[in-house]
Amino acid sequence: MKLRLGSLLALVLLACRVAVGQIPAAGSPGGINTAFMKLFGDVSAFSARLEIQVLDHSQKEWVRMPVDFATLDTKVRMDINLEQATSQDFPAGTIAAMKQAGMERIVSISRPDKKTTFILYPGTKTYLSKPLAKGESDALEKGLRMEKTPLGKETIDNHPCVKNKVVIRNQQEPVLEAVTWNASDLKDLPVRVETREKDTTVVMRFTKVQFTRPDALQFEVPAGYTQTK
Repeated sequence: MKLRLGSLLALVLLACRVAVGQIPAAGSPGGINTAFMKLFGDVSAFSARLEIQVLDHSQKEWVRMPVDFATLDTKVRMDINLEQATSQDFPAGTIAAMKQAGMERIVSISRPDKKTTFILYPGTKTYLSKPLAKGESDALEKGLRMEKTPLGKETIDNHPCVKNKVVIRNQQEPVLEAVTWNASDLKDLPVRVETREKDTTVVMRFTKVQFTRPDALQFEVPAGYTQTK
């Protein structure tokens, strides 16, 4: 059972990593990377419901996962409930076992200011601390630039959008390429983002967007939590 639980957790964190366009040499496990955050442009604080859909090489759905998403001045929080996630790779009974162990809920808090990502398990009041990889730290220190090329106009969930080809570059090369649908009635926020990593396609849709600044305490490890390895 430990193997199954570990495999499921790895699957969830991999889905999050792939979904935000991270590459192995420049990302933080289970977190949000600097290049992905660049897609939000001048929007520094909002909350939304995020649906992540990961497709395999044949465009067959591999993972579908709803996430409660919030960001505040580069800090990012993602709340995941495994009971709401679906995947062709979830072993039978594994979600029930996670729930029994109090680990069906996972919270990822990315703190670039501390160069750390915290993975919280509210059911057991425990957390992991993951330092940012060197490539991610370098991106934070040296900065990135975004190139956006309009591809046309479309309507997504009743929002008038400009469809764009976006390339995020560091000083040497592209680190993230995506197609975004930026909503003109939501401060140009991308309500749909599509990325590819090798043979994997990821579709992300932001709904229920709120521009009220989230409470800063949401991005802290709560009192009473015990750190584990």
